[in-house]
Amino acid sequence: MQPTPSQSLWELAQLFLRLGTLAFGGPAAHIAMMEDEVVTRRQWLTRDQLLDLIGATNLIPGPNSTELAIHIGFARCGWRGLIVAGVCFIVPAMLIVWLLAVIYMRYHTLPQVDWLFYGIKPVIVAIVVQALWRFGQSAVKGWLTGLVGGLVIVLSLLDTSALLLLLGAGLVVMLVGNWRGMNLNVLWAAAVLPVNLPVAGPAEPSGLAVFGFFLKVGAVLYGSGYVLLAFLQKDLVERWQWLTSDQLLDAVAIGQLTPGPVFTTATFIGYVLAGHSGALIATLGIFLPSFILVAAVNPWIPYLRRSPWTSRFLDGVVVASMGLMAVVAGKLALTAVVDGVTVALAILSGLVLFRFRVNSAWLILGGAAVGLGLHLL
Repeated sequence: MQPTPSQSLWELAQLFLRLGTLAFGGPAAHIAMMEDEVVTRRQWLTRDQLLDLIGATNLIPGPNSTELAIHIGFARCGWRGLIVAGVCFIVPAMLIVWLLAVIYMRYHTLPQVDWLFYGIKPVIVAIVVQALWRFGQSAVKGWLTGLVGGLVIVLSLLDTSALLLLLGAGLVVMLVGNWRGMNLNVLWAAAVLPVNLPVAGPAEPSGLAVFGFFLKVGAVLYGSGYVLLAFLQKDLVERWQWLTSDQLLDAVAIGQLTPGPVFTTATFIGYVLAGHSGALIATLGIFLPSFILVAAVNPWIPYLRRSPWTSRFLDGVVVASMGLMAVVAGKLALTAVVDGVTVALAILSGLVLFRFRVNSAWLILGGAAVGLGLHLL
Protein backbone atom coordinates (compact mmCIF):
# COMPACT_ATOMS: atom_id res chain seq x y z
CA MET A 1 0.00 0.00 0.00
CA GLN A 2 1.34 3.42 -0.98
CA PRO A 3 1.95 5.84 1.92
CA THR A 4 -0.25 8.91 2.13
CA PRO A 5 1.31 12.32 1.41
CA SER A 6 1.32 13.15 5.12
CA GLN A 7 3.05 9.84 5.92
CA SER A 8 5.70 10.48 3.28
CA LEU A 9 6.35 13.98 4.63
CA TRP A 10 6.65 12.62 8.16
CA GLU A 11 9.12 9.97 6.97
CA LEU A 12 11.15 12.67 5.23
CA ALA A 13 11.14 14.81 8.36
CA GLN A 14 12.23 11.91 10.58
CA LEU A 15 15.04 10.87 8.24
CA PHE A 16 16.56 14.30 7.71
CA LEU A 17 16.16 15.40 11.32
CA ARG A 18 18.19 12.35 12.28
CA LEU A 19 20.80 12.94 9.59
CA GLY A 20 21.05 16.62 10.51
CA THR A 21 21.72 15.61 14.12
CA LEU A 22 24.12 12.71 13.57
CA ALA A 23 25.76 13.21 10.15
CA PHE A 24 29.37 14.06 10.95
CA GLY A 25 32.23 13.96 8.47
CA GLY A 26 31.41 16.52 5.79
CA PRO A 27 29.52 16.36 2.45
CA ALA A 28 31.03 13.06 1.23
CA ALA A 29 29.94 11.29 4.42
CA HIS A 30 26.50 12.92 4.29
CA ILE A 31 25.95 11.78 0.70
CA ALA A 32 27.02 8.21 1.57
CA MET A 33 24.54 8.14 4.45
CA MET A 34 21.73 9.44 2.23
CA GLU A 35 22.51 6.78 -0.39
CA ASP A 36 22.25 4.06 2.24
CA GLU A 37 18.95 5.39 3.61
CA VAL A 38 17.20 6.43 0.39
CA VAL A 39 18.39 3.74 -2.06
CA THR A 40 19.30 0.68 0.01
CA ARG A 41 16.97 0.84 3.00
CA ARG A 42 13.87 2.70 1.80
CA GLN A 43 14.18 2.28 -1.99
CA TRP A 44 12.70 5.70 -2.63
CA LEU A 45 15.08 6.16 -5.57
CA THR A 46 17.25 3.94 -7.72
CA ARG A 47 21.00 4.40 -7.55
CA ASP A 48 21.00 5.89 -11.07
CA GLN A 49 18.34 8.40 -10.08
CA LEU A 50 20.35 9.42 -7.03
CA LEU A 51 23.50 9.81 -9.15
CA ASP A 52 21.58 12.16 -11.44
CA LEU A 53 20.62 14.26 -8.43
CA ILE A 54 24.22 14.27 -7.17
CA GLY A 55 25.35 15.47 -10.59
CA ALA A 56 22.77 18.26 -10.49
CA THR A 57 24.09 19.53 -7.16
CA ASN A 58 27.49 20.02 -8.82
CA LEU A 59 25.96 22.20 -11.53
CA ILE A 60 24.61 24.83 -9.15
CA PRO A 61 26.22 26.83 -6.34
CA GLY A 62 25.60 26.01 -2.70
CA PRO A 63 26.27 23.18 -0.22
CA ASN A 64 26.17 19.86 -2.08
CA SER A 65 24.84 17.58 0.64
CA THR A 66 22.13 20.06 1.67
CA GLU A 67 21.05 20.43 -1.94
CA LEU A 68 20.96 16.66 -2.33
CA ALA A 69 18.62 16.47 0.68
CA ILE A 70 16.41 19.11 -0.95
CA HIS A 71 16.45 17.22 -4.28
CA ILE A 72 15.43 14.00 -2.52
CA GLY A 73 12.58 15.78 -0.76
CA PHE A 74 11.39 17.26 -4.06
CA ALA A 75 11.56 13.88 -5.81
CA ARG A 76 9.66 12.23 -2.97
CA CYS A 77 6.93 14.76 -2.11
CA GLY A 78 7.17 17.71 -4.47
CA TRP A 79 7.31 21.28 -3.16
CA ARG A 80 6.36 20.37 0.40
CA GLY A 81 8.99 17.65 0.45
CA LEU A 82 11.60 20.10 -0.84
CA ILE A 83 11.00 22.40 2.13
CA VAL A 84 10.63 19.67 4.76
CA ALA A 85 13.77 17.74 3.80
CA GLY A 86 15.96 20.85 3.53
CA VAL A 87 14.76 22.49 6.73
CA CYS A 88 14.98 19.28 8.76
CA PHE A 89 18.56 18.68 7.60
CA ILE A 90 19.67 22.24 8.40
CA VAL A 91 17.87 23.10 11.66
CA PRO A 92 19.50 20.58 14.06
CA ALA A 93 23.00 21.64 13.02
CA MET A 94 22.01 25.30 13.13
CA LEU A 95 20.71 25.01 16.70
CA ILE A 96 23.84 23.19 17.89
CA VAL A 97 26.13 25.78 16.29
CA TRP A 98 23.98 28.62 17.63
CA LEU A 99 24.31 27.28 21.19
CA LEU A 100 28.07 26.89 20.81
CA ALA A 101 28.30 30.45 19.48
CA VAL A 102 26.57 31.77 22.60
CA ILE A 103 28.97 29.80 24.82
CA TYR A 104 31.95 30.92 22.75
CA MET A 105 31.11 34.62 23.00
CA ARG A 106 30.66 34.32 26.75
CA TYR A 107 33.73 32.23 27.58
CA HIS A 108 36.21 32.47 24.69
CA THR A 109 38.52 34.77 26.63
CA LEU A 110 39.03 32.16 29.36
CA PRO A 111 42.44 30.41 29.23
CA GLN A 112 40.82 26.96 28.98
CA VAL A 113 38.97 27.91 25.80
CA ASP A 114 42.06 29.54 24.30
CA TRP A 115 43.99 26.33 24.83
CA LEU A 116 41.20 24.23 23.33
CA PHE A 117 41.37 26.21 20.10
CA TYR A 118 45.16 26.25 20.26
CA GLY A 119 44.99 22.49 19.67
CA ILE A 120 42.05 22.57 17.25
CA LYS A 121 43.34 25.16 14.75
CA PRO A 122 46.29 23.16 13.33
CA VAL A 123 43.96 20.18 12.89
CA ILE A 124 41.62 22.39 10.84
CA VAL A 125 44.55 23.33 8.60
CA ALA A 126 45.28 19.64 7.98
CA ILE A 127 41.61 18.95 7.20
CA VAL A 128 41.50 21.77 4.65
CA VAL A 129 44.73 20.61 3.01
CA GLN A 130 43.48 17.03 2.77
CA ALA A 131 40.18 18.18 1.25
CA LEU A 132 42.08 20.38 -1.20
CA TRP A 133 44.21 17.43 -2.30
CA ARG A 134 41.25 15.10 -2.72
CA PHE A 135 39.06 17.53 -4.62
CA GLY A 136 41.96 18.98 -6.60
CA GLN A 137 42.69 15.60 -8.17
CA SER A 138 39.23 15.63 -9.74
CA ALA A 139 39.15 19.36 -10.48
CA VAL A 140 42.32 19.54 -12.63
CA LYS A 141 41.26 17.72 -15.79
CA GLY A 142 43.98 18.90 -18.15
CA TRP A 143 46.31 21.73 -19.05
CA LEU A 144 43.53 24.31 -19.33
CA THR A 145 42.00 23.79 -15.90
CA GLY A 146 45.48 23.47 -14.38
CA LEU A 147 46.52 26.79 -15.91
CA VAL A 148 43.31 28.52 -14.83
CA GLY A 149 43.67 27.17 -11.29
CA GLY A 150 47.23 28.51 -11.06
CA LEU A 151 46.15 31.90 -12.39
CA VAL A 152 43.36 32.06 -9.81
CA ILE A 153 45.91 31.48 -7.01
CA VAL A 154 48.09 34.35 -8.27
CA LEU A 155 45.16 36.77 -8.73
CA SER A 156 43.72 35.86 -5.32
CA LEU A 157 47.04 36.71 -3.70
CA LEU A 158 46.77 40.07 -5.50
CA ASP A 159 43.45 40.68 -3.67
CA THR A 160 41.07 40.01 -6.57
CA SER A 161 37.44 39.32 -5.63
CA ALA A 162 36.77 35.61 -5.07
CA LEU A 163 33.35 35.86 -6.73
CA LEU A 164 34.74 37.45 -9.87
CA LEU A 165 37.54 34.89 -10.07
CA LEU A 166 34.97 32.07 -9.96
CA LEU A 167 32.87 33.60 -12.73
CA GLY A 168 35.88 34.53 -14.85
CA ALA A 169 37.38 31.04 -14.57
CA GLY A 170 34.08 29.46 -15.56
CA LEU A 171 33.76 31.68 -18.62
CA VAL A 172 37.33 31.09 -19.79
CA VAL A 173 37.16 27.30 -19.52
CA MET A 174 33.72 27.23 -21.12
CA LEU A 175 34.76 29.39 -24.09
CA VAL A 176 38.13 27.72 -24.69
CA GLY A 177 36.68 24.26 -24.25
CA ASN A 178 33.88 24.82 -26.74
CA TRP A 179 35.35 27.37 -29.15
CA ARG A 180 39.01 26.48 -29.37
CA GLY A 181 39.41 28.62 -32.47
CA MET A 182 38.09 31.81 -30.88
CA ASN A 183 40.25 34.94 -31.03
CA LEU A 184 42.59 34.89 -28.03
CA ASN A 185 42.08 38.61 -27.45
CA VAL A 186 38.39 37.95 -26.79
CA LEU A 187 39.23 35.21 -24.31
CA TRP A 188 41.79 37.40 -22.55
CA ALA A 189 39.22 40.18 -22.21
CA ALA A 190 36.72 37.71 -20.76
CA ALA A 191 39.29 36.61 -18.19
CA VAL A 192 40.66 40.03 -17.25
CA LEU A 193 37.55 42.21 -17.31
CA PRO A 194 36.12 40.98 -13.99
CA VAL A 195 39.45 41.48 -12.22
CA ASN A 196 39.21 45.26 -12.30
CA LEU A 197 35.64 45.59 -11.02
CA PRO A 198 35.53 47.05 -7.49
CA VAL A 199 33.63 45.33 -4.70
CA ALA A 200 32.43 47.64 -1.96
CA GLY A 201 31.23 46.64 1.48
CA PRO A 202 29.65 48.35 4.49
CA ALA A 203 31.83 49.53 7.35
CA GLU A 204 29.66 47.98 10.08
CA PRO A 205 28.02 44.52 10.22
CA SER A 206 24.35 45.53 10.35
CA GLY A 207 21.66 42.87 10.12
CA LEU A 208 20.87 43.75 6.52
CA ALA A 209 24.56 43.70 5.56
CA VAL A 210 25.06 40.28 7.20
CA PHE A 211 22.02 38.88 5.36
CA GLY A 212 23.16 40.36 2.06
CA PHE A 213 26.67 38.97 2.36
CA PHE A 214 25.58 35.42 3.15
CA LEU A 215 22.83 35.54 0.52
CA LYS A 216 25.49 36.42 -2.06
CA VAL A 217 27.74 33.61 -0.85
CA GLY A 218 24.93 31.06 -0.94
CA ALA A 219 24.01 32.15 -4.46
CA VAL A 220 27.47 31.90 -6.03
CA LEU A 221 29.66 29.53 -4.01
CA TYR A 222 30.68 26.37 -5.82
CA GLY A 223 32.60 23.43 -4.39
CA SER A 224 32.71 22.03 -0.88
CA GLY A 225 31.94 23.94 2.28
CA TYR A 226 35.65 24.58 2.66
CA VAL A 227 35.49 27.03 -0.25
CA LEU A 228 33.36 29.17 2.06
CA LEU A 229 36.63 30.01 3.82
CA ALA A 230 37.85 31.90 0.77
CA PHE A 231 34.88 34.28 0.85
CA LEU A 232 35.04 34.74 4.62
CA GLN A 233 38.78 35.37 4.64
CA LYS A 234 38.70 37.76 1.69
CA ASP A 235 35.70 39.88 2.70
CA LEU A 236 34.99 39.54 6.43
CA VAL A 237 38.62 39.40 7.59
CA GLU A 238 40.71 41.25 5.02
CA ARG A 239 38.40 43.71 3.25
CA TRP A 240 35.85 44.74 5.90
CA GLN A 241 37.64 43.55 9.06
CA TRP A 242 34.45 42.37 10.71
CA LEU A 243 36.26 39.27 11.98
CA THR A 244 39.82 38.44 13.00
CA SER A 245 41.68 35.48 11.53
CA ASP A 246 41.46 33.77 14.91
CA GLN A 247 37.68 34.19 14.99
CA LEU A 248 37.45 32.75 11.48
CA LEU A 249 39.45 29.68 12.51
CA ASP A 250 37.27 29.28 15.59
CA ALA A 251 34.14 29.46 13.41
CA VAL A 252 35.52 26.82 11.04
CA ALA A 253 36.41 24.59 13.99
CA ILE A 254 32.85 24.81 15.32
CA GLY A 255 31.46 24.05 11.86
CA GLN A 256 33.70 20.98 11.57
CA LEU A 257 33.04 19.74 15.10
CA THR A 258 29.26 19.75 14.70
CA PRO A 259 27.10 17.50 12.49
CA GLY A 260 25.16 18.53 9.41
CA PRO A 261 26.05 21.13 6.77
CA VAL A 262 29.45 22.83 7.09
CA PHE A 263 27.66 26.00 5.93
CA THR A 264 26.18 26.39 9.43
CA THR A 265 29.49 28.14 10.06
CA ALA A 266 27.37 31.11 8.91
CA THR A 267 25.18 30.70 12.01
CA PHE A 268 28.22 31.03 14.25
CA ILE A 269 29.59 34.06 12.39
CA GLY A 270 26.17 35.71 12.25
CA TYR A 271 25.90 35.47 16.04
CA VAL A 272 29.42 36.86 16.52
CA LEU A 273 28.60 39.82 14.25
CA ALA A 274 25.00 40.65 15.20
CA GLY A 275 23.77 38.45 18.07
CA HIS A 276 20.73 36.18 17.90
CA SER A 277 19.16 37.98 14.95
CA GLY A 278 22.49 37.76 13.11
CA ALA A 279 22.63 33.99 13.62
CA LEU A 280 19.15 33.56 12.17
CA ILE A 281 19.49 35.87 9.17
CA ALA A 282 22.97 34.60 8.27
CA THR A 283 21.63 31.04 8.21
CA LEU A 284 18.60 32.07 6.18
CA GLY A 285 20.75 34.03 3.75
CA ILE A 286 23.28 31.30 3.00
CA PHE A 287 20.74 28.47 2.57
CA LEU A 288 17.84 30.27 0.85
CA PRO A 289 19.43 30.20 -2.64
CA SER A 290 19.79 26.41 -2.44
CA PHE A 291 16.03 25.93 -2.12
CA ILE A 292 15.35 28.28 -5.03
CA LEU A 293 18.04 26.80 -7.28
CA VAL A 294 17.02 23.18 -6.64
CA ALA A 295 13.40 24.01 -7.43
CA ALA A 296 14.48 25.71 -10.65
CA VAL A 297 17.02 23.10 -11.78
CA ASN A 298 15.38 19.81 -10.82
CA PRO A 299 13.06 19.58 -13.87
CA TRP A 300 16.00 20.32 -16.20
CA ILE A 301 18.46 17.74 -14.85
CA PRO A 302 18.36 15.46 -17.94
CA TYR A 303 19.31 18.40 -20.20
CA LEU A 304 21.90 20.10 -17.97
CA ARG A 305 24.03 17.02 -17.46
CA ARG A 306 24.37 16.54 -21.24
CA SER A 307 25.30 20.13 -22.09
CA PRO A 308 29.00 20.67 -22.95
CA TRP A 309 28.61 24.37 -22.20
CA THR A 310 27.27 23.81 -18.68
CA SER A 311 29.81 21.13 -17.86
CA ARG A 312 32.76 23.24 -19.11
CA PHE A 313 31.62 26.27 -17.13
CA LEU A 314 31.40 24.07 -14.04
CA ASP A 315 34.90 22.72 -14.66
CA GLY A 316 36.25 26.27 -14.57
CA VAL A 317 34.33 27.25 -11.47
CA VAL A 318 35.38 24.13 -9.59
CA VAL A 319 39.09 24.51 -10.37
CA ALA A 320 38.88 28.18 -9.35
CA SER A 321 37.34 27.03 -6.08
CA MET A 322 40.33 24.79 -5.51
CA GLY A 323 42.71 27.69 -6.19
CA LEU A 324 40.90 29.84 -3.65
CA MET A 325 41.05 27.00 -1.13
CA ALA A 326 44.81 26.73 -1.63
CA VAL A 327 45.30 30.41 -0.84
CA VAL A 328 43.11 30.19 2.25
CA ALA A 329 44.91 27.07 3.47
CA GLY A 330 48.21 28.96 3.33
CA LYS A 331 46.84 31.94 5.24
CA LEU A 332 45.23 29.72 7.88
CA ALA A 333 48.48 27.82 8.34
CA LEU A 334 50.36 31.05 9.06
CA THR A 335 47.85 31.85 11.80
CA ALA A 336 47.48 28.41 13.36
CA VAL A 337 50.88 26.71 13.05
CA VAL A 338 53.01 28.84 15.34
CA ASP A 339 55.33 26.51 17.31
CA GLY A 340 56.61 22.95 17.59
CA VAL A 341 53.43 21.56 19.14
CA THR A 342 51.13 22.99 16.47
CA VAL A 343 53.51 21.86 13.72
CA ALA A 344 53.41 18.33 15.15
CA LEU A 345 49.61 18.40 15.44
CA ALA A 346 49.20 19.59 11.83
CA ILE A 347 51.60 16.96 10.47
CA LEU A 348 50.16 14.11 12.55
CA SER A 349 46.58 15.05 11.62
CA GLY A 350 47.55 15.18 7.96
CA LEU A 351 49.17 11.75 8.11
CA VAL A 352 46.10 10.25 9.77
CA LEU A 353 43.75 11.85 7.26
CA PHE A 354 45.76 10.73 4.23
CA ARG A 355 46.44 7.23 5.54
CA PHE A 356 43.14 6.30 7.19
CA ARG A 357 39.46 7.11 6.71
CA VAL A 358 38.99 8.95 9.99
CA ASN A 359 36.03 11.18 10.77
CA SER A 360 37.42 14.71 11.02
CA ALA A 361 35.33 15.36 14.15
CA TRP A 362 37.45 12.84 16.08
CA LEU A 363 40.63 14.61 15.04
CA ILE A 364 39.21 17.94 16.14
CA LEU A 365 38.27 16.47 19.52
CA GLY A 366 41.78 15.04 19.76
CA GLY A 367 43.30 18.44 19.04
CA ALA A 368 41.08 20.03 21.67
CA ALA A 369 42.16 17.39 24.19
CA VAL A 370 45.85 18.07 23.44
CA GLY A 371 45.35 21.80 23.89
CA LEU A 372 43.46 21.39 27.16
CA GLY A 373 46.00 18.85 28.41
CA LEU A 374 48.87 21.26 27.80
CA HIS A 375 46.97 23.93 29.72
CA LEU A 376 46.46 21.64 32.71
CA LEU A 377 50.14 20.56 32.87
